[in-house]
Amino acid sequence: MIQAGKGNAFRAFRNRNYALFFCGQSISQIGTWMQRTAVSWVVYSVTHSAYMLGLAVFMQQFPSFLFSLPGGIVSDRYSRRKILIITQAASLIQSLMLAILTFSGHYEVWQILALSVVLGIVNAFDTPARQPMVHELVNNKEDITNALALNSAMVNIARLIGPAVSGIVLQAYGAYTCFALNALSFLAVIGSLLLMQLPAFVAPVEKKDALTELSEGFVYLRQTPKIGIIILLVMCMGLLVLPYDTLMPVFAKVIFQGNARTFGYIAAAVGAGSIVGSLFLASLKKSAHLTGILIGSTVVLGLGLIGFSRCTSFYMGIPFAVVIGLASLLPMTASITIIQVEAAAQMRGRVMSYVAMAYFGMLPLGSLLAGTASQRISAPLTMLVQGGIALVIAFIFSNYLKTTK
Repeated sequence: MIQAGKGNAFRAFRNRNYALFFCGQSISQIGTWMQRTAVSWVVYSVTHSAYMLGLAVFMQQFPSFLFSLPGGIVSDRYSRRKILIITQAASLIQSLMLAILTFSGHYEVWQILALSVVLGIVNAFDTPARQPMVHELVNNKEDITNALALNSAMVNIARLIGPAVSGIVLQAYGAYTCFALNALSFLAVIGSLLLMQLPAFVAPVEKKDALTELSEGFVYLRQTPKIGIIILLVMCMGLLVLPYDTLMPVFAKVIFQGNARTFGYIAAAVGAGSIVGSLFLASLKKSAHLTGILIGSTVVLGLGLIGFSRCTSFYMGIPFAVVIGLASLLPMTASITIIQVEAAAQMRGRVMSYVAMAYFGMLPLGSLLAGTASQRISAPLTMLVQGGIALVIAFIFSNYLKTTK
């Protein structure tokens, strides 16, 4: 039996509310990755277009960029538990609509893209509430870093299981089954939220208008340059490097001559690497040098992308997919952890909304860019360029972060 003691990688589980949150989210995240895999495969199977893959990601994530700042204000003004119950219920309905649509057999790609827009809007309010809520669920503040790392482990265990299961289910039962299972998974999150024992929510005494709160958040970022620089790094990674996953269906179907299971196994290999990275972060001491991990893992990611881009068979690509999963998890998790620890309590919601805006604003644009580039110069060459850019980003930002406090 694992003891959640002070020194091990699972110490955050001694907090009952966090344990409930972790269990509910674990089930839901598996469903989420099943749905993501199914959507990508359906879009590519119908259109045979890398550009449409990029457009599908854009349609889901760009609304999160547009609404992320209002989402941060809502997170700081209202009960985060209530916000999450609403967003999880809305996500359940969206998945159910996808299941019904694909089960009917009479659907067009634009309908799937429209439902992706709905999910993007929901996520704009979900992310700024969910990330800072960890602080409310952990009684011992020494467990915060561990809890954030375990969150990443949870997401990436789902990233291992979800795509692999989705690939099998897609081949055997169809996409609608993946969407229906994801809809059911949201019940676990809603149930865990209802079971939590949290103190009564106390609304802010002074409620300012939205523009004032947004400007205060921007001023705060200017006064804390370390957070600002890391958000800029997140923007660069989101635009130029992390959209590599847009190209994975092309590698699975065209380069490796595979099917839905091939795509699922590649995504699962990426998830396996991410789990290793998450457990590594969870085992770190509070004094760990997260900035060094941030830069070093960006270098490894660049090398992994370069290696994968040169692969011509599924079996050659799997080891590099594991490396990519490990290295793509570490920069983002390290960035979020640094920001969560550095940010003042009353500003966390707004700071995380800026992080969400940076990530969800750049990633969809980057996915469109990657899809378009893949159509013009091929998927392997596009990924090769992404790997080289990651190395350049690591070099440039290492110099800035060394001199910033």
